[in-house]
Parts: sequence; structure tokens; C-alpha cells
Amino acid sequence: MTLRNESDAEAAFRLEVRTWLREHVPPSLRHATFRPSPEQAMQWYRTLSRRGWIAPHWPREYGGMGATPMEQLILMEEMAAAGTPDIPTQGLNHIGPLLIARGTPAQRERHLPAILAGETIWCQGYSEPGAGSDLARLSTRGEVRDGHLVINGHKIWTTWGHHADWMFALVRTSTEGKPRDGITFVLIPMSTFGIRRRPIRTIAGDDEFAEVFLDDVAVPLDNVVGDVDRGWDVATAVLSEERLRIGSPAQALRARERLRMMLRATPAEQLSASVREEAVLAEVEVQALCAAYLEAAEAGPGDTRGGGVESAYLKLLATDTMHLLLDLVRRAAGPAAALREPVRHGDDLLDATEMFLQARRLGIYGGSSEVQRGIIATRVLGLPAAGNKG
Repeated sequence: MTLRNESDAEAAFRLEVRTWLREHVPPSLRHATFRPSPEQAMQWYRTLSRRGWIAPHWPREYGGMGATPMEQLILMEEMAAAGTPDIPTQGLNHIGPLLIARGTPAQRERHLPAILAGETIWCQGYSEPGAGSDLARLSTRGEVRDGHLVINGHKIWTTWGHHADWMFALVRTSTEGKPRDGITFVLIPMSTFGIRRRPIRTIAGDDEFAEVFLDDVAVPLDNVVGDVDRGWDVATAVLSEERLRIGSPAQALRARERLRMMLRATPAEQLSASVREEAVLAEVEVQALCAAYLEAAEAGPGDTRGGGVESAYLKLLATDTMHLLLDLVRRAAGPAAALREPVRHGDDLLDATEMFLQARRLGIYGGSSEVQRGIIATRVLGLPAAGNKG
């Protein structure tokens, strides 16, 4: 099911991707609900890297595919259908593009090849126990001493923070001026003395997140991206890219496969007319998400007509679409929705619970759904910001 007629080149690319995935995706990892272990995930990561498909959205001059938005969508669709395992994407989708745009030549030379080759895993040090979606409230401190930034603080909800080799983080280096002033963006080797990590087990039963404690962690000033005290613009650039990638159809396409597998396994007489109708409408919602993503991706990062609203809208749309699909999976499962773990049904994996629970986090990380609605309300609809009585 595609949005438009594909060109001959796009159709050939789709067939190439489909054939290659059929031959190379490990059967044991197909349609895995949880992200595999670091060893398994990075093995698949490096397989994609050797094929040249690990960074479709990166420019060719930095080692990426330079793929068109439609080619990127084809990859997402075929990978979802093939059940490819989830891989860490903080390096690919967040810090990599940021270093391409704003990093120094030395920072790009050091980090980009390692990200592409799967030699390093990255995590994001934004959220703190007292500062979730409101990043300006962060309290982790950084003090300049003898050519280093000495950092003390506590980060939380750090995706794969207990496995990562590097963290890109925000630290407060000054308390003067507005809350958004005095923030610095820095790259931190996770092997640095003074770092402690503790995994967090989620409601879905995985340990996708971690909390990270930093005690007198000394990082060279060469690791600062941009200028000291001027990291807010850098941080928001990462968030815009993050929301665009979170707002991609990739996860919704995976959820759609879960729905299709459940529908195939459920006897027709057990499916109500409303579930069948809603399943068709859900396919339309996925296509609407794909169309919105293509429009945003084709506009490119230089397009500022929406004032950054596009990424907020996409993240919200992707989250709501994912929740819609997985709610419908549970309805289609009927009594089997009470099963905690997936079951195999031929080549399909019937999962009514695990991915449903995992998807709850989508409305929180990368900026909560409430924050995205606030952005849309103030910047598109012209409504007053919360607390503003004027």
C-alpha cells in the first residue's frame, strides 16, 4: 500500500530491499518486541552498515545514503514487514545530524565514522528528576576548570544509558539571565571517572532506560558543541530532529504489522464488524502519517515556515496513531489480550500486550504530548500560553 505510484527506480529499490531483508534478517530476531541485547542489536546494526543502509537520511559526503524521503519511507515499510530488530538510534538520528550541522571538523571526524560503523552507542542526557519536558529547569551543573568542564548532577530516563559509550548532555554553566541562558551542550565519554549508571525496569518489562549519576566528571572543553553558556539553540535543534524521527512512520508501521498478524490469526467469526471497519480506517491513519512525514522530510531542515511546529505535529500524530493501532490489536485479540507474552503463530508473532505497554512511553519522551499540543495551540492557533492571562 503506497501513497502514490512509484517510479521504476523506486519500485526496483523496494524489490532490492525486500529481497535482501528476506535473506539477511536473523529468524530469531524477526518481529522481536523488545530491543535485542546490545550484542545482537549491534550485530544487526553493523550488517545494515556494511550494506550501506544504516543512515539513509545522512548526506553522502558524511557517509550516509543521501536517500530521498520516499526511499527512506520504502526502507521503513519493508523493514517493518520483514520484522527487523530495533536498534539504538541516538547516534544516527540525533547527535550525528547535529554534529553534521553544528559540530567542529574535529568532532565530526572523531564521531561520525564510529556512529556509522556501529563502534559506539550514544545516549541523551536531557531529562532530570526535577526537569522533564521543561529542559530550562535542569540543575546538573558544569564548572569550567583548567580546560575542562567539571560536571555534577543526575540524569534520568536515559535510553540505553547503561549500555552507551557516549552521552550528549545539557548542563547548567551559569545562573545569570533567563532560564534558557547559561546552558551548555557537551559530549561525555561514559567511561569517564565519576559516572555511575543504573537501569530502570519499565512497565513493559524491559530495561530500556537508565539513570546516570555524574560526580566531578571532568570533560575536555573540546567536547562542547557550540559555545559555553550558548547550548540552548543546539539543544532545541536536536529536539526538532528527534521529534521528526520519532514522528516518522517507522514504529507505526511495526504496530500495523502487529495488527495484521493478529487479524490473520483471528477467525473471521470472532471479529466484530466494528473491529473490521476500524482496521481499515487504521490503515488510512498510517497512510496519513506517512504523507505528513514525507511532506516534512521533503521540506528539509532549512524550511522554517512552520516555526518548528511540523516536528511537534508529527510526533503527536505518530504517537496517537501508534496508540490507535495497538489498542485495536488488543480488541482484535479478544480474550487473548489477557496474555502477557507473545505467542508464535506460524511465521507471525501475536503480541497483544508487550508492544502496547511499550508504546505508553511515546507520549512522554522527546517532549510529552501535552507539550506538543501546547506548541501547536500557541504557534498555529494563536492561543495564549498557559498561565498567560493577557
